[in-house]
Amino acid sequence: MAPPPPVSGAAPSGQNSGQSPGQRPGQRNVLAAAASGITDFISACGGDAERVLTQAGVPEQCIGNPVLPLDLGNYCAMMELAADDTGNDNFGLWYGQQFRPQALGLIGEIALAAPTLGAALDNLASLFPFHQQATETRLTRDGDLWRLEYRILDSRIAERRQDAELTMGMFANVFRTCLGSDWTPEEVQFEHLRPGTAQDHSRAFGAPVHFGQRTNCLVVRDRGFDRRMPGGDLARLSRLRSDLKTLTGGTGTVPFLARVQSDIRSRLPEGYPHIDDVAATLGMARWTLQRRLADEGLSFSGAVDGVRRDLAALYLSQTHVPMSDIAYLLGYSELSAFSRAFRRWFGCAPTRARARE
Repeated sequence: MAPPPPVSGAAPSGQNSGQSPGQRPGQRNVLAAAASGITDFISACGGDAERVLTQAGVPEQCIGNPVLPLDLGNYCAMMELAADDTGNDNFGLWYGQQFRPQALGLIGEIALAAPTLGAALDNLASLFPFHQQATETRLTRDGDLWRLEYRILDSRIAERRQDAELTMGMFANVFRTCLGSDWTPEEVQFEHLRPGTAQDHSRAFGAPVHFGQRTNCLVVRDRGFDRRMPGGDLARLSRLRSDLKTLTGGTGTVPFLARVQSDIRSRLPEGYPHIDDVAATLGMARWTLQRRLADEGLSFSGAVDGVRRDLAALYLSQTHVPMSDIAYLLGYSELSAFSRAFRRWFGCAPTRARARE
């Protein structure tokens, strides 16, 4: 499907007066600026914006105020529902491609106020979890390449493809603001399965796109990072950083089990996760992880089994994906092992379950 016409998503900029009364401690929030222009974009794609927002539990009055918090789960559900309602499987991809940093509220303004592209990316990576809580973003170097990584840490948000594709588009537009609209990354990586319309992704980013990866990521060359940002202003940058931290109050909290399950999920494409690796990511000793899982009534193998089961149910509905690919992405070295596990979980072979879809 061709991209719909660009829609202006202008979010008002400026100062804010602290944490919104609607925020609750421990809630996984994203600032409503992340949905700037969403109702117009849904309509441009032939959907019913009011219906989508209602089904997702997103108050329409919040969309117009960039500093109000939205529940991250509801936000991701809104994007998935928008794709269904419009019949545009690449809704998030094209929404993200037209999303300019100016529309992203405080975090977008922070990137634009940085003195150089490198400083913009560093601020984006370090402060994005204040804009969107329960999220991990990292900027890391690998030889002459850099990786700008993004993933949601809350495993309770299972369906997140549209969010990942729009976020990578938002990030790419920070580069384009500084380096020109023709800028392209070396490659793009997504943690979700390959969609049936994957050729559009390579066209949108102008680069190879890989699916079923550990995280969502832009891979870029080590060049242009010292280029001046067009609107660089150090004094304004300092104020905006303070405003964002004051507004959100923190990077959110993810329940222990959901955090463990999220890390397991990210490691499955590489095979069966090792407990020591998961414990290290969570900053705890192996025995501490085992004890805390036991408090939840689980063993580590039980936690892995649960993540595999839930993902299998999600992946099976994507009928264009071969069973062998699903088995691989769930960490199984053989299709037969996946089939045995599926029968244990659901009482029938995966082929039979798919035939019922």
